[in-house]
Amino acid sequence: MNEDFWKDKYPEGIPTEIDPDQYPNIQAVLKESCQRFADKPAFTNLGKTLTYGELYRMSGDFTAWIQNYTDLQPGDRIAIQLPNLLQYPVVVFGAIRAGLVIVNTNPLYTKREMEHQFNDSGAKALVCFANMGHLAEAVVPKTGIKTVIITQVADFLPPLKRVMINSFIKYIRKIVPAFHIPNALKLNDILVLGSHKAARNVSPDGNDLAILQYTGGTTGIAKGAMLTHRNLIANMLQAKSMMASNLGRGTETIVAPLPLYHIYAFTFHCMAMMMTGNNNLLITNPRDLPSMIKDLKKNSFSGFVGLNTLFSALCSNADFRSLDFSKLKMTISGGMALQVATAERWTQVTGSQICEGFGMTETSPIATVNPIQNIQLGTIGIPVASTLCKVIDDDGNELGLGQPGELCIKGPQVMKGYWNQEEATKSVLDEEGWLRSGDIAVIQENGYIRIVDRKKDMILVSGFNVFPNEIEDVLATLPGVLQSAAIGIPDEKSGEAIKVFIVVRPGESLTKEQVTKHMRSNLTSYKVARQIEFRDELPTTNVGKILRRELRDAELKKIAGTAD
Repeated sequence: MNEDFWKDKYPEGIPTEIDPDQYPNIQAVLKESCQRFADKPAFTNLGKTLTYGELYRMSGDFTAWIQNYTDLQPGDRIAIQLPNLLQYPVVVFGAIRAGLVIVNTNPLYTKREMEHQFNDSGAKALVCFANMGHLAEAVVPKTGIKTVIITQVADFLPPLKRVMINSFIKYIRKIVPAFHIPNALKLNDILVLGSHKAARNVSPDGNDLAILQYTGGTTGIAKGAMLTHRNLIANMLQAKSMMASNLGRGTETIVAPLPLYHIYAFTFHCMAMMMTGNNNLLITNPRDLPSMIKDLKKNSFSGFVGLNTLFSALCSNADFRSLDFSKLKMTISGGMALQVATAERWTQVTGSQICEGFGMTETSPIATVNPIQNIQLGTIGIPVASTLCKVIDDDGNELGLGQPGELCIKGPQVMKGYWNQEEATKSVLDEEGWLRSGDIAVIQENGYIRIVDRKKDMILVSGFNVFPNEIEDVLATLPGVLQSAAIGIPDEKSGEAIKVFIVVRPGESLTKEQVTKHMRSNLTSYKVARQIEFRDELPTTNVGKILRRELRDAELKKIAGTAD
């Protein structure tokens, strides 16, 4: 689809183009926003708030420490392995201001995953959460990391509260295993050192690398997507252009339950919200719903960024349903497919419609989104400004409207490529800048795009294509279903057969017969699951996306074991 097709599809008042060169680098965005909104709250966590002015001062202290007390140079990589704490934006922006490249690292990684990511990226420094210090102790000697900085959960809180909380977590809850990393430094100590020095300005080019964002690795070894300053600035402006009419400047509080080390949350909360001067309510552990709901009760919020599994879990919680949603005017979903039943239930509970978008690590991440003025449930909306989309067949030929094919994306937010992976880059990114997403999609006549499913998750039953999303959407409408996942398993007669895994809502019950009856009433016969398994929980990624691959691999191992 060419530019003329898409320009007609934008609601009035939403720009079709952005200028990705409006700012030379992220440093310029940060400086402008922190000066403009100096006295406005930027990030709130554990009862403490950092203003934009404080964020700039403290990140500058980290920059000054790097420049005066280490050998780190612009372009060097620094791994940051932190959950949603106030320390995260301070460290990230401080490192960026020093010209370092951020390697976002999941705090829940295993030693194997940490070792691969640190060595693959060539990281020279690590900022580590104390809870994971024992893993860092084992991994760091096997890498090129020379500088290790440790921080505890309450390090940015007032002294008495800091000591009480950190001691409780370490000695009562015992979730900080003992560790010893020679020459490791404490974050609070180095910020004091940096505060006595001046940070020097570093001005990288827009095409210089800002973040190495590793893919989840669900299709093999994780690869580092190279995201430049220009990529992230473009996506920041694209996100802002789609929501500007619905958000004030310096007046909003947006709930941030998704981890900032994930590109979806990073771009939205650390970039787009910074540009608008709004506050981000950081949720450190969104799996702890009671604690999260207490935070929501204490803080009046006007926006919420989440994904399907979180929305579903919250709507099933009586305490959440009793909250005051009178100021909630924007809910955004991404990271996984939003089920229509979940979206409708969220609106019933909160009064807010969910605005679904679509993106990838490789697109910084936002590629398409439903304009807030015209949300169409069941779609991922239209391409964000300055972005083109098309669908292609297996031979690379562009398909017409209404025809399912692999979604391809072109725009200034598309990554530079995969770090040290030339062949992997060529397999997804062509010479014209089109990125193959691996998702099967349909472009409707009105320009709105509908994702059918992941190409690799498609199930082939007797020659018919079956997409798990469709089955899971149907199951979501069955009362009692909290979560579900559909996979294909080998079958002698049909090639593949469908198996579904279901988590039942707390306090409710379901039988296999009820599930089968519901599917038969809503799906054609070859889409009805042959096998049904009830589980207490399903395997998910760090942001809550259900891992069908893990379920499929476990089933294949089980079948292989039976055959033996």
